[in-house]
Amino acid sequence: MLNYLPDGELQLETKEAVAPDLGRLASRLKVLADPRRLTILDMLMEGVQCNCEIAERLDVSLSLISYHLRILSEAGLVQSERDPDDARWLYYSVNRKALEELSGALAHLLDVRRIRPRQPSCGPRRCENC
Repeated sequence: MLNYLPDGELQLETKEAVAPDLGRLASRLKVLADPRRLTILDMLMEGVQCNCEIAERLDVSLSLISYHLRILSEAGLVQSERDPDDARWLYYSVNRKALEELSGALAHLLDVRRIRPRQPSCGPRRCENC
């Protein structure tokens, strides 16, 4: 688990709590590797939107936006909710829990404090007596 210290620095509680599921991380990163899906996620970070609002801002077809939203939804990054008065309308938002998990996994993976000096276990410097 990640904790924020008073000075804003991140502190890792235990190694087990932050060790990411690399397969899940890779799958989500593959989904986000598409520039349109990354743009859509960025737009949803601004708040709930319907696919017509997203399509208009990106100047692409509704069917293409629906396709990308489906992929983001299947990856668990985006969730949808039907309008209570007219079920034809869907509103999309980010899945906060999934984004927190993704953020934590990336923070752990890219934490430069994890980098250690090389301890040779092979090669010419491995054996001190050779």
